[in-house]
Amino acid sequence: MTDQPKRPSFAPDSITAPLRHAVFRRIWLASLVSNLGILIQGVGAAWAMTQMTSSADKVALVQTALMLPIMLIAMPAGAIADMHDRRIVALVSLAIALTGATALTVLAWFNLVTPNILLALCFVVGSGMALFGPAWQASVSEQVPAETLPSAVALNGISYNIARSFGPAIGGIVVATAGAVAAFAVNATLYLPLMIVLFLWNRASEPSRLPRERLNRAIVSGVRYIANSPSIRIVLIRTLVTGLIGGSVSALMPLVARDLLHGGAQTYGIMLGAFGMGAVIGALNIAEVRRRMSGEAAVRACAISMAGAIAAVALSTEPVLTAAALVLAGGVWMLAVALFNIGVQLSAPRWVAGRSLAAFQASIAGGIAIGSWGWGHLTDAAGVETALLVSAGLMLLSPLLGIWLRMPPIGARNEAASEVLADPEVRLSLTGRSGPLVVEIEYRVSQENARLFHNVMQEVQLSRQRNGAYGWSIARDIADPELWTERYHCPTWLDYLRQRNRATQSERALHQRAIDFHVGPEPIRVRRMLERPFGSVRWKEDTPDRAANEVLPVVATAAGSST
Repeated sequence: MTDQPKRPSFAPDSITAPLRHAVFRRIWLASLVSNLGILIQGVGAAWAMTQMTSSADKVALVQTALMLPIMLIAMPAGAIADMHDRRIVALVSLAIALTGATALTVLAWFNLVTPNILLALCFVVGSGMALFGPAWQASVSEQVPAETLPSAVALNGISYNIARSFGPAIGGIVVATAGAVAAFAVNATLYLPLMIVLFLWNRASEPSRLPRERLNRAIVSGVRYIANSPSIRIVLIRTLVTGLIGGSVSALMPLVARDLLHGGAQTYGIMLGAFGMGAVIGALNIAEVRRRMSGEAAVRACAISMAGAIAAVALSTEPVLTAAALVLAGGVWMLAVALFNIGVQLSAPRWVAGRSLAAFQASIAGGIAIGSWGWGHLTDAAGVETALLVSAGLMLLSPLLGIWLRMPPIGARNEAASEVLADPEVRLSLTGRSGPLVVEIEYRVSQENARLFHNVMQEVQLSRQRNGAYGWSIARDIADPELWTERYHCPTWLDYLRQRNRATQSERALHQRAIDFHVGPEPIRVRRMLERPFGSVRWKEDTPDRAANEVLPVVATAAGSST
């Protein structure tokens, strides 16, 4: 019997594998520095608020001001990340955050900061980071191969939480020795390395052969994709609930340090550092957890463990015990959030990755923002200890959601189909805005396969609607029961061309399963019709035909089996 060879550190599922890629490594290190600055500013802002007011509501609103923009502008930010060069989007968003941090530094230097100004400028910084998040996360798949993507996602979580382990403690020291203004200045300075690295990144982009979507249509496309993706929808709901309940820890941490532990800014920083240290430990074990447990089992275990940790924080008056509970809370919080993140990243194809990740960010940040507001109000009414115990009780009950909303299995990334379908033959003069388009597909299916075919078509419905179709229906001929007609609409000719080529490999396989039910010597029949043909006919005999350059160029033959 021979010993098993040791797995190399660069195995695809190794946590260090993505660091072998220079672009990812440079951006990751710069983001670590930037995260350090954000956490230092967070300590300064939260502690400055505790010095300006005794209201728990106002203190908790600091967290809300930083997180609420992510919920409010997440979908437009995701659409912008999918439509434009993600490197440029990231640079612009960092510039917005830098402007907010610089303004906060200058006003604090001149002692002009009030609670409302502090919240407003935290909102500006949060808005910049809300715009940055989808572009940054969606670009990870461009920096590493697909097989190392889960490890890259985990490393991005580790980056934030390494900063969380040390940043708050450093922030506590900075605030205690030099005041909040120094914390704000440090954050403004530490944005610069990430901006430089992104500026130097020579990103390779593949231009689309079709015109870019308008922002409002891109947002609608993203919402439609998510609404018709059951797996993503479930992950987002579970993420939102986890943020609503678990956000109590970060929102009330300054009050835990001040009221339960009777400490100062340094104690607050150490407690946040303990939470961040636990999160790093959790992130380092994501691969092992995914190997040993299903997604649902892992999320349930995290929720139960976090409930116990929150209860311990509520009841403890000893800094050592509170710190130990926060290490556990940080570990299981990171595991749960990373599992949700990986689930979304691997479920969404590249064309909608930014919008899907924006929806994920909106779910977690919106949950934390709304939850922070609620926990602040409850604390004002009943005290820190009671609020945390209520949070622990709700977290203990949260796994019951799995009865109705079970976490989907997480597999490999759902990649886009490799072949691009040629445009269908067109003899009518069309422009990109011609529409709506109506597509009818006739299948002939033997009667004994009717139920199976109908079940497959329900999945086809979601696939069509995810990628841009609406008004989908399936009908059966009452005079010829073997004849089925699938019908759906697309808003314009360009939307139809996009819809044809957005299908992933698994969706193409699904469409082929539907086609395989077709029997008879004739192939399936496809009709593509202009529903409102205004402008496609001559209104007078002397009306000239459209010029050739007014008609959208198309390929004269159809390719592939998709419709």
